[in-house]
Amino acid sequence: MNQTLSERIISQHTNQPVSAGDIAIVDVDAVMATDATAPFALKAFKEMGGDKVWNKDKTFLIIDHASPAPNERVANLHKLMRDFARAQDIKLYDVGAGICHQLMVENEHVKPGDLFLGADSHTPTYGALGAFAVGVGSTDLAGVLRTGKTWLKVPQTVLFTLNGGTLSKGVSAKDIILFLIQKTGVEGAVYEAIEFNGTAVESMTLASRMVLTNMVAEMGAKTGLVDTKGLHLPYPFEHQHVDESANFRAKFTFDVSHIRPQIAKPHSPDNVVPIDQLIGTKIDAAFIGSCTNSRLEDLQSAAEVLRGQRLAVRLIIAPASKAVFDAALQDGTIQTLTDAGAVFITSGCGPCVGTHLGVPGDGETVISSTNRNFQGRMGNPKSNIYLASPAVVAAAAVAGEIVDPEKI
Repeated sequence: MNQTLSERIISQHTNQPVSAGDIAIVDVDAVMATDATAPFALKAFKEMGGDKVWNKDKTFLIIDHASPAPNERVANLHKLMRDFARAQDIKLYDVGAGICHQLMVENEHVKPGDLFLGADSHTPTYGALGAFAVGVGSTDLAGVLRTGKTWLKVPQTVLFTLNGGTLSKGVSAKDIILFLIQKTGVEGAVYEAIEFNGTAVESMTLASRMVLTNMVAEMGAKTGLVDTKGLHLPYPFEHQHVDESANFRAKFTFDVSHIRPQIAKPHSPDNVVPIDQLIGTKIDAAFIGSCTNSRLEDLQSAAEVLRGQRLAVRLIIAPASKAVFDAALQDGTIQTLTDAGAVFITSGCGPCVGTHLGVPGDGETVISSTNRNFQGRMGNPKSNIYLASPAVVAAAAVAGEIVDPEKI
């Protein structure tokens, strides 16, 4: 039977062939929860009679959404997580270690072919490795903590074949996924899987692939998976290939070699236009970070734009992890960014979700490398958020307005 990647991986975790629409009870390879979701999951775990987690080596907790704690209430939630991790002898990534999705990939807690659950909507990021990764609610996660199993409905799948040679200067995976979200809309793939293949994908780094799968959530998708052809990892792995003869709900093919930089206007990730339509739009602040675009290649992209420049507006940067920050420090990227006037904050999710640090003022316009710009997303419903790649964000911070990075 020809299967989609989702069907194939789910079949391997339930020991029988499945197809779209089936209900399956699956064995889970690993789980994670953050300070935004773990406290609820741990409470539900105890209410379910939980004593010991099903597997201490496959359970991960991360403090990244309000890190370090901004108040007493959050500090006590962090303490709850630390106490639980200590009692259960499980791995907890504490303040400053990094953003959950970066840490799971960076530290090899998820690998190609895995079935991974995370109590966060952007868990599909791990599909960049060819893993079936989905976000779940805290109560669902609590059940997995007890049993190591969960149920799911096998999703239908949409295939995006992305072809073309070298991307235009200043264009990255962020521009491609914004372009695709504009095509589908924020509800265009609800409870579906998105698969990516094609010559443009083959040449992408792991970091770029993570941008694609991270933002399938903005299509309403359950998960996203990338064909591992062309992917290089520091360990041997079984390649996960897209079978184009499988039963897809829809197939789309795009030549992305001619795409211009894309920007999502307020207040939706699918309100996307080419940068040319927004040239000259004034901004008050810029942010580079989030689980979408805060890895080393993102910081390097911003540094290339900012080298020898001075900022016209404030630019806040939150690296994806301490390891990313250290690498950027060693290669001079941090120096270039700080010389231009950029400010670094603790690695974490705070500004993206508006829970901690970097909240804009009333009427302020922010250009950000994050994944969502719904009204109030960064903590103030009276602000306006534009989404763009790190290069476009950096260029706008220099000019004080949206400008083509090539001009800088």
